[in-house]
Amino acid sequence: MIVLVFKYLIPKGFRGFTFFPFVFLSDKKDKSNVILLNHEKIHFRQQLELLLFFFYLWYGLEFLVRLIQYKDRRKAYLNISFEREAYANEKDLYYLKQRSFWNFLKY
Repeated sequence: MIVLVFKYLIPKGFRGFTFFPFVFLSDKKDKSNVILLNHEKIHFRQQLELLLFFFYLWYGLEFLVRLIQYKDRRKAYLNISFEREAYANEKDLYYLKQRSFWNFLKY
């Protein structure tokens, strides 16, 4: 995982973005934010499991479905299964050690 600070790539209202093998952050202070980095590591694992392409295909399609469902971009984003898993477990720094394969399906 390669962590880079590039604030102009991150959408407004967000602090990080993972695109294998990179994690882009909007602020250099976040390089030491273990919770944010753990959240991004969870996405890193999800991307590996779905071979990148299928991760982004699924992510995009699920976002569209959630957008139709909730009619709110923020709610749609927060209810994507990948995000739900990452937010639910970002504070558990040992989560990835015991996480089962394709665990995002539970969300």
